[in-house]
Amino acid sequence: MSLYLGLICARGGSKGVPGKNIRLLAGKPLIHYAVETGLRIPEISRLIVSTDSPEIAHEAKLAGAEVPFLRPAS
Repeated sequence: MSLYLGLICARGGSKGVPGKNIRLLAGKPLIHYAVETGLRIPEISRLIVSTDSPEIAHEAKLAGAEVPFLRPAS
């Protein structure tokens, strides 16, 4: 069985919908849906969120993803 790394890229500086990754959708932040979907894939052994936003990082961790570091905004 192969194991894979899941990666979710979530930029904090959305211009179209500011703060969209932490906006509530049906009572929970949007990033939670992406993390929960990734965690349901049995082949993914680690799910990492790459973000430049401390708020997104916090919500991603609450949802069960790893956030090993904050990337630079650039």
